[in-house]
Order: sequence, then C-alpha cells, then structure tokens
Amino acid sequence: MMMIRSTIFNILFYGFWTPVVCIAALPVVLIPGRKATLKVAEFFQHGTQFLAKYILGLDYEIRGLEYRPKDHAACLVGAKHYSAYETLKLFLLFKDPAIILKRELLSLPLFGWYLKKLEVIAIDRGNRAEAMQSLYDGARRVQGDNRPIVIFPQGTRVGIDTTTAQKPYKGGIIKLYSELNVPIVPLAMNTGLYWPRNSFWKKGGKVVFEFLPPIPSGLSAEDAMKMLEERIESASTSLIEEGKRDMAAQ
Repeated sequence: MMMIRSTIFNILFYGFWTPVVCIAALPVVLIPGRKATLKVAEFFQHGTQFLAKYILGLDYEIRGLEYRPKDHAACLVGAKHYSAYETLKLFLLFKDPAIILKRELLSLPLFGWYLKKLEVIAIDRGNRAEAMQSLYDGARRVQGDNRPIVIFPQGTRVGIDTTTAQKPYKGGIIKLYSELNVPIVPLAMNTGLYWPRNSFWKKGGKVVFEFLPPIPSGLSAEDAMKMLEERIESASTSLIEEGKRDMAAQ
C-alpha cells in the first residue's frame, strides 16, 4: 500500500500539481511586489498538503504555538532539516518567511523565478567568503521588513539517525544571531520518519512541528549555539520516538 500511495503521490505532485501551478501562476511574476507571489506559494503548499493527506495519509500538527514568531517579527528560526517535506510547509508555518537556501535553486526553470520573487536569501555554498557576505547582506535586507529568517543550522538534510558529530551545526546562524541581535526560535520536527531524504517512498502518519522557547538575543556565541543544538536535537529525537510508537500501535 505504501508503494502504491507513494507512486500516485509522486506522479501527481511532480507530474501535475507542480508544473500546473508554476505555469498557471506565471503572470504574478510580472506584478510589482511580493503579495501575489506569497498567495501563490501558500496556495501551492495547501494543495501539496491536500495530496499528502488524502493520498499518502500524511497529516501534520503544530505544537508550541506560543513560541511561533508573530507576524512581522524579526527573528531567526533555526530548524531541523530532514527532508523536502518541511520546505513544503514553510509558507503555512509562517506568513512571510525569508528562507536561506542554496543559490542554484534560483536557476530552476519557472520554480526559481518564484523564489526570486519571494526574496529568499540565496547563498553560494561553494564559496565560503561569498556565502557569508551574501548571508549578511540578505539578512540585513529582510530584517528591515521584519520577516522571520529561516535557516537550517546543519546546512543540509540529514537522516533521522544522523548524529551532530556526523553533521555538525554550522556557525552561520550564530554569526547572524550576533550580527542582527535578534532571538533564535528553535524548530524541532520528525518529518524524516515519514518522508526520508532522497526517498521515493513516503509513509502515512502525523508529522509534528514543535516550536521551542526562544533563545534570547545577547548571549555569547558559545552559549547560544549550545542551547540551540540541545533544544532542537532533544525535541526532535523525542518526536521521532513518539512517531515510532504511533507507527507500532497502528
């Protein structure tokens, strides 16, 4: 059943939903401002969630809403990164996120045009000095718009069993934390249990996104990094174990 559901979902998502929305919404790229493009991004992600829920049997829940950044709140969001699933929820989790991502995504046909219009923060991961400069420049630009800046501290998708020794937290988020003087909101999740990275097969169940207590601005880089890693890793591990128990009980 999992193979059938995954095959149908992938055909509809990659072969129908994504290209149809990208082509049908092209006129918004010509409209001044980002408001219309934000509506398209939200519509696209709602549609993707509809497919995931009713074909894969995969739904999601948000916890720690009291810690989720309010609209027009300037802060950093340090998120765990297991799969593409969480990137397909960012415009449902936040109203207007400034997402830090690799620059090559801007070169994707059609899709990259929308990313540019959304004013993401694109960095060249192959050039460390240039990457840090573009990170600073982009973060300063969006800070003035009071948008939450979403960054994946490990810099890449990881497996649910990958340790921080294997994929350590990188210093970019802490450098931004010190530079911008804003709090960091940690975001834990268990997405990789249901939608593994680079996997064709997806599982049904309930993904949990959990916002954790913010790390206040003004701490030392060492203390902030330690708190960020401990909070995200502890909560994500707990959510993974919770998901495994739910799977076993079904």
